[in-house]
Amino acid sequence: MLEEADIYMRIDTSKYPEGKDAVNPKRVRRLKILSKVATIMCISMYISYIPEIIANFSGSPVSPLQPLVAAVNATLWVAYGWTKTYRDWPVIISNLPGIVFGLVTVITVYIH
Repeated sequence: MLEEADIYMRIDTSKYPEGKDAVNPKRVRRLKILSKVATIMCISMYISYIPEIIANFSGSPVSPLQPLVAAVNATLWVAYGWTKTYRDWPVIISNLPGIVFGLVTVITVYIH
């Protein structure tokens, strides 16, 4: 029987089942493409805070509510991706910028 520590220390080798349980290679390819596109879009969403940060420094502060909620949401998703049995790197990588840009946006609202 596996110990709890063994379960959390496993690494996803990206090997898919073979034989009768095999995953269709086309499905695997589509999932990898979807993962990459979703990661790029998520990072782009958080990078879009840059104009709001600039507006904050320019003396036209934005509401801090949405970027604060986005930062909390991104933190929760990073925690989820990190604590899964296998690290979910697309979820982690795509949400890390949300923590940074969300918090920077909130902070710059108050220090403009």
